[in-house]
This record gives sequence, C-alpha cells and structure tokens, in this order.
Amino acid sequence: MPENDLIWMSLLIFIPTAFAIGLLLFPKGWEEGMRWWSLFGTAATLGVSIGIFGSYLVRVNQFHNGPGAPGASLNERAAALDTAPLGAVPPSKDWVARESWIPRFNINYFLGIDGISLALVLLTTVISFLSMIASWKIDKYVRGYCILFLLLETGMIGTFLALDFFLFYIFWEVMLLPMYFLIGIWGGPRREYAAIKFFLYTLFGSVLILIALLAFYFTDVRDYVPQETVTNLAEQRLNSQGQSQLTGADRVAALDKAREAVVVNTFDIMTLQKVGKAALQRLHGADAEAINSEGWKWAATRTDADREAVKARLNQSFFTPGFQYTMFLLLFIGFAIKLPMFPFHTWLPDAHVEAPTPISMILAGVLLKMGGYGILRIAYPICPWAAESLAWWVSLFGIINIVYGAFAAMAQTDFKKLVAYSSISHMGYVILGIAVWSVSKGGDYWSFGMNGAMYQMLGHGISSAGMFFLVGVIYDRAHHRNLDNFRGLAEPMPLYTGMSAVIFFAGMGLPGLCGFIGEVMVVLATWEFSKVFSVLAALTVVITAAYILWTIQRVYFGVNPAYKNFKDMELREVACAVPLVVLAVALGVYPQMILSWMEPSVSRFIEQVTRVGP
Repeated sequence: MPENDLIWMSLLIFIPTAFAIGLLLFPKGWEEGMRWWSLFGTAATLGVSIGIFGSYLVRVNQFHNGPGAPGASLNERAAALDTAPLGAVPPSKDWVARESWIPRFNINYFLGIDGISLALVLLTTVISFLSMIASWKIDKYVRGYCILFLLLETGMIGTFLALDFFLFYIFWEVMLLPMYFLIGIWGGPRREYAAIKFFLYTLFGSVLILIALLAFYFTDVRDYVPQETVTNLAEQRLNSQGQSQLTGADRVAALDKAREAVVVNTFDIMTLQKVGKAALQRLHGADAEAINSEGWKWAATRTDADREAVKARLNQSFFTPGFQYTMFLLLFIGFAIKLPMFPFHTWLPDAHVEAPTPISMILAGVLLKMGGYGILRIAYPICPWAAESLAWWVSLFGIINIVYGAFAAMAQTDFKKLVAYSSISHMGYVILGIAVWSVSKGGDYWSFGMNGAMYQMLGHGISSAGMFFLVGVIYDRAHHRNLDNFRGLAEPMPLYTGMSAVIFFAGMGLPGLCGFIGEVMVVLATWEFSKVFSVLAALTVVITAAYILWTIQRVYFGVNPAYKNFKDMELREVACAVPLVVLAVALGVYPQMILSWMEPSVSRFIEQVTRVGP
C-alpha cells in the first residue's frame, strides 16, 4: 500500500491530467462547460496544494526543531527512507515517498516536499487557477486549449516535486510541448516564429541537462547508498549465477566477491547530492571527510582491501575538477536558458509578445522560476565545487541580466515587451542571490542571498503575472500595445488604474510590496561577496523606477478622447486581479508569512552544501 503522502503528492500532480482526459467526453459545442470544467480542475489542484501546505505547516517545527523529527531537511528525511528497517512501514506524513518504477535502471517514482519546493508549488497552483480565469475569452479550439493548459500544469508541479533526476527530466520535458502549441496556435501574428524559437532554445537546454544526467548515472555511487542495498545486489548476482545454494564460509566468500563487482548507478537526486558534497570535500583537500561515506562505515569494520577500494572510488571522474566544471556548466546553461539569462534570453520577449495573455502569465509567473529551481536543487548541490569556483562569473551574468534587462525595458514601446524585459532584469536578482557563495567566508550571507533569491522568485511570480494580465485587459479594449498611443486611461478606468499602480509598483520594488523584500535581501548579501556588484544591483532599481513611472505616465495620465468610453474592469477581470493585488501587498508587508516556513529549508540546504569539515 503506497504511503498517504505519496498518494496526496500524486493527486496534486495528476488531478489536472485527469480533468484534461475528462474534457474528451464533452460533446462539441459545449465550450462554456469545458471552461468551467478546466477551472474546477485548477481549483481542485489549488485546494490539494493548500491542504498539503497545511499539513506541512503543522509539522514544519517538528521537521526543523523538534526532538525525534524525521529530519530538518529534505536530504535527511530522504535518508530516513533509505535506512528504515527492511519491511518497516514508512512514515506517511514526512512528505517524502518512493516507489520503484523501472528497477532495471534503478529509476524510482520519488517525490518530496520541503519549504523550497512547496513555495513554488503554491505559486504554480495559484497562478494556474487565475490564468484559467483569464482564459475565458479564448474561443478558438477551446477543448484543445484547455487540455494543453492542464497538461502544462501537471508538468510544472511534477518538476517541483520530483526527486529522481529521470522523473524530473520527464516532467521538465512535459512542459515543452504544451507551451509550444499554446503559443503556436493561440498566439499573435508571429506565433509560429515565437513558438519555434521557444522550442529550439529550451530543447537545446534540455539536451545539455540530459548529457549531465547520463554522466551522473554512470558514476558508481555504491559508497553513498545504504550498504544493505549493495549486499542485496550482490545476493541477486549470486542467484543469477546459480550460487544461491552456497552456505557457510563458501557463501560469505562468494558474497564478498560479488560485492566487489557490484556497481550502483542512480538517478536519485538526494544521493547525487551526497556524492557532490564528497567531491567538494575532496577537492578542498578534506579527504578524510570525503571518505566518510556509507561505504567507508561498512569497510571500516572489514579488511584493508575493502577500505582501499572505498578510497580508490574517489578517483572516479566525478571527483575531478574537469568533470565538476563540465557538468556544472551543462546544468547551469540548461537551466539558465529557461530562467532566462543573458545571452540565452532572446526567446523570451518574442514568446511573451505572441503568447495569449493567460499563457504569458504562466510563462512569467511559473516557467521562468523552474530554471532557478533547477539551478538551486540540482546544479549547485551536485556540483558544489564548480559552483563555488565559478561564483564570480555566475554573479557577473546576474548583474548583466539586471542592468541589461532594465535598460532594454526602458527602450521598449510595446507594452508586453517592456514587461518581458523587466522580467529578465528581475530574474537577474535570482541568479545573483544564488551565486554569492564562498566557502572561505562561510555560508551565512549566502543563506541570506539564497532566501532573497527564493523570495524574489515568489514576488516576481505575483507581480509579473499581474502585469501581463493587466496588459491583456487593456489590449482587449484598445487592440494595440503601443505605449505612445495610450494616455488618459485613468479617467474611464479608475479601478483598472488603481490595481495597475499596485502591481507595477510591486514590480518596481517599492517598499511594502512583494518586489522589495527579495531584492533588498540579495543586494545586502552581495555586499559581502562583491561591493561593486552590490552597488550596481542597487543602482539599477533607479532605472527600474524610471521605466515603470514613465510607463504609468504614458498609459494612465493625461486625457485621450479616443478612450473615454472604455468600460472599466469586468467582474471576471476583477476576480483575477484582486488576488494578485492582495498577495503583492501581503508578501511586502508581512514577509514572515513565507519566510517562517521556507527559510529553515533554505538555511539547512546551505549548511549541508557549504560544510566542508566534519
């Protein structure tokens, strides 16, 4: 019987898929029913995510502080699964669960939640629900649109919950095709060009990730898994060779020989993080700590040959600088394309301009965050030595993103393209917050930067989705996005103007709104790493304020007789905008609402990655 938490996490992932299948049963002409059905699907998914959040929140203090806790971090709770006695019933409320999927290749259906992933899951379900409300005016191929929309949500949630690299990669790829078709069929005049460009860029990034995935898989990780696993594999090897009848000393000798031949390959992200930590220790000269693995604990009670074998396995390519550099760059570029990072950003403005409004909301609100999540969950903890060594260069690209994106946004006359370039600038703070790490200076300020990067992803997810929705509202009335041709919208549309002011000021990083907290945390953390980078990141806020205020002036101020009869926001539009406005204010006024349960996971993650010594 699967664990309860596995069932709930699976429901969270696949409820949208179930509703997508249900759409096939609707007769032609029932488009309104299809929209409501899809909205119920996103609402049900949101409800399950809130329920899981409530359960996690109840136990978060136990996870991080309480005696007898299943583990303060995702790694420790996953390790508790590995070390549980054979046949023991695993805990059903630790929010980590594993079932064998493809045993031949040691691929597992492995899911888990911590404060990092749960924050992004909640962002995904909220934005998906609101985007479905924003989809009400889609009247072309409604069934196909809703099916692809729901499959996209499954891919996004699955990516945040998967702890098996192979499973992660499948969900990562599941996002690609729905988004390609949603842009290519329901987009603007240049939709085919934008969709193909999006597809090729992200496919290139996926290929780089796949290369790293395979390289990790072919590393022998037998010293980083429970030694009972190695023994079981050795026994299977004996049985396959027809030696199952051996007893006594003969069986012990045969089993030891079989153990020597065992090679453990895995896609388990938690196990690969252990190997990455050992590589960091070895390359920092802390060989004694690097050797202190599960295999060494077993070998310490055995022969000198066993101990030498454990040491010899530290000579695998995984533990060399060249491998660490290469794999980190493959992973970092692969995820940075989705972020997107300069110079791999050029697909984003085209995709945003041509995508329909609700798809732009998801693209900016959720999909860009998946690149940051991949860097944080996979690239940094599996290749930490390279991440530290290249920290200055990664930070440099973060600064380039921040400055370049802000100036590019100021130069735009297309309303949507301005918001797209502003997203590039704001995601630069995420890169910078993740990058500011040096083992020699300790992990305290990096923890501050990483928490800032996470908060920036959440804040930007709210503000960017809101900005794209509000651009779509006025586009439905004016049928253009030229900033030089607006003016005067405040008079006929005061409610729209007020909500726009809150959302755009949140994007600007105004204190008291969601965009401020993450940016200031990143800037403060960067000061310890590089004062020049910190000053540049802080000064760019002035450029951001300039193009936001200039945009507000061009669109809302003044008088324009051509727009005096525009209707203010409809009830459906208000229902979509109000939650975003409320969240923008709440996250700015009371950041502890998020940090109280997210920060412990981030801090424990930092502690585990940066601790070189025992």
